[in-house]
Amino acid sequence: MAGFNLIHVEGGAPLKMWTKNVKIEDVAIKQMENVAKLPIIHKHVAAMPDCHWGMGATVGSVIPTKSAIIPAAVGVDIGCGMMAWKLTLNASVLPDNLAKIRADIERAVPHGFVSVQGRARKGGWETVPDSVSTRWRDLEERYRQIVERHPRISHKTPVHQLGSLGTGNHFIELCIDENDALWVMLHSGSRGPGNVIGRYFIEMAKKDMRHHISNLPDENLAYLNEGTEHFDDYVFALNWAQDYAWENRQAMMDAVLRVLRKHLPKFQIGDMAVNCHHNYATEETHFGEKVWVTRKGAVRAQSGDLGIIPGSMGTGSFIVRGKGNADSFCSCSHGAGRAMSRTEAKQRITLKDHRAATEGIECRKDRDVIDESPAAYKDISSVIAAQTDLIEVVHHLRQVLNVKG
Repeated sequence: MAGFNLIHVEGGAPLKMWTKNVKIEDVAIKQMENVAKLPIIHKHVAAMPDCHWGMGATVGSVIPTKSAIIPAAVGVDIGCGMMAWKLTLNASVLPDNLAKIRADIERAVPHGFVSVQGRARKGGWETVPDSVSTRWRDLEERYRQIVERHPRISHKTPVHQLGSLGTGNHFIELCIDENDALWVMLHSGSRGPGNVIGRYFIEMAKKDMRHHISNLPDENLAYLNEGTEHFDDYVFALNWAQDYAWENRQAMMDAVLRVLRKHLPKFQIGDMAVNCHHNYATEETHFGEKVWVTRKGAVRAQSGDLGIIPGSMGTGSFIVRGKGNADSFCSCSHGAGRAMSRTEAKQRITLKDHRAATEGIECRKDRDVIDESPAAYKDISSVIAAQTDLIEVVHHLRQVLNVKG
């Protein structure tokens, strides 16, 4: 059994850390200790094996709070998460060269800051497809209500980013599991609209706590209390952004499947489909009390929950099933976790290293993705081994094609 390491925090709640045999930066531990010192923490703070320093709060941490939420702990990529669908196809149907499929996916899904004439403009839609407009209609009224109350939240083109990938560590992949079944997997969140919501309420939390902010271990840990106007408006906007992120992934999956139907034999969705957030806050009951649980780079792993733990663009990913471990607030890791900052990765990893690490995978091999190269991440097998009391592995996927923004 993996189990956790316990750290007692002077003047605060304990840290329970599923980090055995996984290196954790001192700054990440210090950051979690700061969170643990807040008076709103319920029981303890949980650290997943992929945890590392992050803006606002540690990525890979689970933060339970009583009658309050820390907007900077949720972050600005609200609702970021993963989606994976198994197809009724075997790897044998794939062509030897996947370059054309990758090119067609890159054309079908706006990504990065790439513009495609008649299709995408700086990573968003130039002309919004009808299928995306239909999804937007289910989101539009609530968004209008948010903007009416808080005009500064208004994003110029919220519908133009629905169904788009974004940049950084967001990706689309074709994968093969241990039985040679084909999967489509992707990673993205609430894009620009969610980013604006996150930044706005981080600022509001600091403003609301302006008389108390000097008492906080970090001003980014300013929180909104239940019963206040900004709390209720934040929860409304937060839930909207999480729904937007969910629909965003669904829209991209639809686009990828349309591409695959052009290139591969007829298929259906298989016996497994997963869509899970790993950057979000929600109300749950833990240790007999109803609390807000912020999973900052963590996946819900209640008993029977299916989740996705990706490695990197060269090391494969895992479909997992939660065991409902109460000490982790029924959570598990959301990935391998960074071993190097983006700046360090660009300095230390060579183009030759990157090409060797992604050999046999149809993906970008240029310098602009060096910061996403496998060596920039922790060893995914160690991360999985550190949380065997949180999850069981259902499938191990290896990617054969990767699209990045």
